[in-house]
Amino acid sequence: MPNASLANSSPSGGSDQSTLSVGQLTAQIKTLVEEGFTSVWVSGEVSNFARPQSGHCYFTLKDDAAQIRAVMWRGTASKLNFEMSDGLELVCHGRLDVYAPRGSYQLVVDQAHPRGVGALELALRQLREKLAREGLFDSDRKRPLPKFPRRIGFVTSPTGAAIRDFLEVLRRRWTGVEVIVIPARVQGDGAAAEIAAGIKAANRVRPPLDVLVVGRGGGSLEDLWAFNEEPVVRAVASSQIPIVSAVGHEIDVALSDLAADVRALTPSEAAERVAPAADEVTGRLARIGDQLRGTMRRRVAAAAERLRSLAARRPFAHPLALLEDRARMLDELDSRARRAMHSIAENGKHRLTALSGKLESLSPLAVLNRGYSVTQDAKSGKVIRAAATLTEHQRIVTRLADGRVESTIVGIESHNS
Repeated sequence: MPNASLANSSPSGGSDQSTLSVGQLTAQIKTLVEEGFTSVWVSGEVSNFARPQSGHCYFTLKDDAAQIRAVMWRGTASKLNFEMSDGLELVCHGRLDVYAPRGSYQLVVDQAHPRGVGALELALRQLREKLAREGLFDSDRKRPLPKFPRRIGFVTSPTGAAIRDFLEVLRRRWTGVEVIVIPARVQGDGAAAEIAAGIKAANRVRPPLDVLVVGRGGGSLEDLWAFNEEPVVRAVASSQIPIVSAVGHEIDVALSDLAADVRALTPSEAAERVAPAADEVTGRLARIGDQLRGTMRRRVAAAAERLRSLAARRPFAHPLALLEDRARMLDELDSRARRAMHSIAENGKHRLTALSGKLESLSPLAVLNRGYSVTQDAKSGKVIRAAATLTEHQRIVTRLADGRVESTIVGIESHNS
C-alpha cells in the first residue's frame, strides 16, 4: 500500500521529500484504485457510445448522480450477442484503470448484460427490428403451398423426434409422397450454419422439391436459438421453394417463423399443412361428382325442353310452309319488278320522243326542207358564211334538201364591197 502519510503531509516548513510530483501522486492513486477495484459490478445507462474500426467500444456509464468512462476491448466486444447503443441499460463487470497521462480513470469491462432483459431476448429484439426494416417479414412475400406436393424436403436432425412425428402424420394423411431429409444440427454451436446450408442445398435438389419444412421439436429459448440467427432467417427468406417453419414452440415465435411462407406450431402440424388428408380429398371428390352429375342432369333436362320447344315451332311443325311463303314472296317481287320495268320503259319512250322532236327542230336538214341550202368548200368541207372568203375558180358544194350541186365560181359580188 502507498504511504498515505506522505500524501497527507504539508510541504510548508518541511523537506522536499514530503512533496509529491503530479506523476508520483497519480502513480499512488493508480495503485490504490487498480489494486482496490480489481473486480466490480456497475450498472448504468450507456451514452456517448463509439466503436471505431479497431473494434474496441468506448462509452460512458451514467446514472442520476454521476458518470464513469468505460472501455470494452475488441476481444470482449466480439463475443456480445446483442448490439450496444446509447440509452441501453447495462450491468457491467470489470476493473478500474487509471490513465496517468490524462489523470482520469475508467472501467475496463470484461462482461456486460442488458439490465432488466436477458442478452438473448435483447439480441432477438434487435435482429427482429433490423430484418423487419429490410422487409423479410412482409406478408406480400408469402407464397401459397402446393395443394398436392409430390416431393417434400425437411431440414432437421435425422435422429430427432421431429422427423418421426412428421412422417407418422404424413403417412396417415397422404400416400405417394417422396420425403427427402436434409440433415442438420438443430441446436448448439454451428447449428445455424448447418440449417442455412441445408436450406440452400434443398434449393439445389433436382428434380426440384415442391415444399420445404424447416424445424425441430420443442425446447427452451436457448435450444431454439439457432432458428433466430440471422443466417437461418435470411436463408428461409431467400428460398425459391415455399417453406414451412415448424420450430415446435407454441408460445415463442422464432424469426424463421416470421420469414417463412407458413408457420406450423409443431412438425406434426407441418405435415397437416403440406399434405391434404386422403379421406377429406375422397369426400370432396365425391361431393364434386354428385355436383357434376346433378349439373349434367339439369343441363340434359333443359336441352330436352328446349328441343321440344323448337320442335313445336312452325318451321319444324310445317317445314314446307316456309318455302311456300318464300315462293309467294318471290312472285310478288317478280310482279312488282315487271311493273317497275314497264313503267321505266314507258317513261323512257316518252322522253326519247320529246328529245327527238327537239333534235329534229334543230337539225340543218329541217332548214333545207324549207328552201334553204348550205354551201361548203369542196376540198375542206368548211361552210361558207361570207362572199369575201371565196375566190374565182374555187370549187364549192351546195347541199339542197334533195341532193347536192358542185359548182365553180366564175364571179363574186360582195355586198360589203
